[in-house]
Amino acid sequence: MKKDIQIPQVKDVFVAVVREQHPEYKTDDWNAYIINNKDIDLDTVLIVSKGYSDTKTTPVMRHTIKLLPARSYAKIEFMQNDVLELNNEFKVTFFEGNQMLDKTYVFRKNTINTKALQPIPLMQLKGVLVK
Repeated sequence: MKKDIQIPQVKDVFVAVVREQHPEYKTDDWNAYIINNKDIDLDTVLIVSKGYSDTKTTPVMRHTIKLLPARSYAKIEFMQNDVLELNNEFKVTFFEGNQMLDKTYVFRKNTINTKALQPIPLMQLKGVLVK
């Protein structure tokens, strides 16, 4: 019954928030990315994101990526500075072959900052990573 249900663990799929310069406006922006560090493509990637605290909640945003190739990444969304003060949650669901997988990635409030920057796999950029 319940003990017979196996829930596979998501490995080598990450969410990162990267600070990069906007090419047109020359501003330093925070952008969220999904990273597929697997050797297999991910199909129909669905991402639901929101920011929240005890007193504030942002509107829920939904994103779809039809195909995320192996060893690649895709931009999810721009993140305004105001939402960095909130917990930021990204619920990611995708198909790997015929199996559906999901994982929730949470950036705790104020953890997205310049002091927390680290190298991000595949991107050649620095940012904040949640595994």
